[in-house]
Amino acid sequence: MSMAIRMGRRASLRTVTQASYGPSGQSAWLGTDWREHQRWVRIEGSWANVVEIGSGPPVLFIHGLGGTWQNWLEQLPATAEAGYRAIAVDLPGFGHSEMPREEISISGYGRWVDALLEELAYGPVALVGNSMGGFIAAEVAIQFPARVERLVLVSAAGITIEFQRSERALAALYRTERIGKIVTTWVALQSDVLARRPRLRKALLHFVAAHPDRLPAPLVAEQIRGTGKAGFLPALDALSKYPIRDRLQKIACPTLIVWGGKDRLVPVRDADVFEKLIPDARKVIFEDTGHVAMLERPDRFNRLVLDFLAEQPGEEVDETSTAAAGD
Repeated sequence: MSMAIRMGRRASLRTVTQASYGPSGQSAWLGTDWREHQRWVRIEGSWANVVEIGSGPPVLFIHGLGGTWQNWLEQLPATAEAGYRAIAVDLPGFGHSEMPREEISISGYGRWVDALLEELAYGPVALVGNSMGGFIAAEVAIQFPARVERLVLVSAAGITIEFQRSERALAALYRTERIGKIVTTWVALQSDVLARRPRLRKALLHFVAAHPDRLPAPLVAEQIRGTGKAGFLPALDALSKYPIRDRLQKIACPTLIVWGGKDRLVPVRDADVFEKLIPDARKVIFEDTGHVAMLERPDRFNRLVLDFLAEQPGEEVDETSTAAAGD
């Protein structure tokens, strides 16, 4: 493991410049038989799809709205190789997990994560969440502080979205849900074909990644394969009606905030709010990066997170050298 990163708002590393975009070399996930690492777990009366690889301290990765466990394909092997048990899930209503029995809500997802970890018999864990997954991870840290040792928020939702709710727009989406599901299901079924064309990759992920046409086709195919699931609209509804801003100061664990400087979905100014309101937090901004830094800058992202997980109390690292290691 490389050098650790000292936490603390005053030492926050504002911007990381980086030349490479997307995975470098052959990605480890391509050579992994993921069927050997998948299992079904029954949580609160519904079946959940869980993927685990490696052994050691547990690290749970939580995907965002419309995502699946495959959002973390570039992280799971690297985290396992570094000596951790890497866990990724399909949230209820997404991927292959069943819809929850109760109405989808952020607080409900927080309780679900706690129940999952209880079922898996894991003690304190590190949580890594992207977008809605970051919102949920923060909620777990607030609701169940003893459950979370470290927290990584990647372009986390929960700040700006509380002012973006539109009842009219949501009603329109619900009215056209059937048509939307037909379209997204078709896209998912054609994922391999669509992902092979750079222009289509760019069109499909325009709002998600800064340069989707530069991402490898197999990685993009896995991202769009999980679209069109029943939990999307209820989760979108839940995102905009659950304020978290005034409770962020309750997060007691060290927190790393990672953002893309070109995030089109969640404005980078939200990173400032998370950093300001979470007591032991620091942020890192990746230049020329969109909403999914873990896919767009996987090498740098993995190094940053693993350094954070390995950090020992009282360690200090010169930020300039730490940033340069990822360039």
